[in-house]
Parts: sequence; C-alpha cells; structure tokens
Amino acid sequence: MDNIRYPLGQFVPKSHLSEEERNQIIQQISGVSLTLKDTLKGLTEDQLQTPYRAGGWTVQQVVHHMADNDMNAYLRLKRALTEVEPLSDSYREDLWAELSDYKDVPIETSISLMELLHSRLTILLRGLQADDFARTLRTQVLGSITIEIALQRFVWHNYHHIAQIQSLRKKNGLVNYKYDTSLLWDKWYICFM
Repeated sequence: MDNIRYPLGQFVPKSHLSEEERNQIIQQISGVSLTLKDTLKGLTEDQLQTPYRAGGWTVQQVVHHMADNDMNAYLRLKRALTEVEPLSDSYREDLWAELSDYKDVPIETSISLMELLHSRLTILLRGLQADDFARTLRTQVLGSITIEIALQRFVWHNYHHIAQIQSLRKKNGLVNYKYDTSLLWDKWYICFM
C-alpha cells in the first residue's frame, strides 16, 4: 500500500543545502506544471474520475489538491519571511476534496493557477538571501521547520502526486503514458547527488 500511496517514498529532507542544491530545487518548481500536463495528456473525463488507489482521490481531485496545497504553501512561506516563526494553520484537505469546485472546475483551471503561482514563487525564492532559508515556520503536523525544508517539501509534494497519477496510468495501461515513476524519483533526487 505504501508504494501505491507514496510511489516516491516518504519525504526525507536534506539539511544544510548548498546554494547550488537550493537553486536546483527552485528550478524544479517550473517543471511541475509541464510534467503534470504531460502526465494528464490524453486522459478522458472518465479516467480523470478514476481514483489513483482504492479509497483514494480521483485524478481530478489530486490536481485540484495540488493547486490548493501550493496556494497554502506560498502563503505560509510569505508569513515565515515576514513574521517570527508563525503558526500555520492546517486545513481539512479531505473535506476540501469533497467540495463542488473539486468536482465542477476543469483541471486546466488548477494547472493555470499553479503555473502563475509557481512563476511568482520562483521570483520570490530567487530574491532571497541565504540566511532567509533558515527562517522558520511552525505547522501542526511537522512542528518547526525552516523555509529550506518547506521548499524541499513543496517540490516533493508536487512530484509525489504526479507520481501517483503516473502509477495509475501505468497500472491501468492508460493512453499516452509517457513517464516512468522511477525517472521522477531520479529527477527529484538529482539535486542531492
């Protein structure tokens, strides 16, 4: 079950990234939307309504969740840059996935939202000083984390969900399957080699 739910494995951050490693992670943000679009290419409406695992979200719910999560992460990051270790509220992602926008809004809307948000986030991150990445925020789930770890988690989270969709495509032999989840693993961890 863990391989289905976590095809890239659990998130494991690296402490004390070099400037080059940090820049590589920031660069990966711009590839999220492109990889997601390629992963979704050719899926029918019925296939978008297919859960990626038994009891899991549909592909469409996953895409909308990715956009919602990225918006929340962006706001947490900005708070961490302007406040002293702010407490970031969690949200009921399970209940958000049941709201009408997850069912009635086309996935292209969330992909466009992610593209714009990622563009802004990348500009913000490239303007930070090295010591800004050591600033912290507190979450109910993770406790106190640095912006550096939050950045790694942001990128991992997106590729984690893309890998879930890719695994579903591979398992079901769905049309236009282009990616192998193991390649995504390599892409995510390339910055740590």
